[in-house]
Amino acid sequence: MSEQAAHNPSPSLPATSKQLAFAHRIAEVQNVVLPWEVQQDRRALSRWIDDRLAEPPVHDTRPSSKQVAFAERIARIKRSAVPDECFRDRTLMSRWIDSNKP
Repeated sequence: MSEQAAHNPSPSLPATSKQLAFAHRIAEVQNVVLPWEVQQDRRALSRWIDDRLAEPPVHDTRPSSKQVAFAERIARIKRSAVPDECFRDRTLMSRWIDSNKP
């Protein structure tokens, strides 16, 4: 066994493209930063993914971009405005859309 292998028995492997794609999706959904150093090592990225999945999910109550776009389209057609509070709550946005559909 070489001296280098004795000091570093398990060399780091690069993260797979599937791992990276999954980690990026998690980071986006949870609105967290995926550290650059973690992305360089398969084991570190696996631990980061496991840690993020172990956390309770954060439910975002804001409306989706598709909801906002649809509501704004309806508002243009009706020559009105979407109320500000609808941009802070997806349920309110959904109700506004349902009651204002052309």
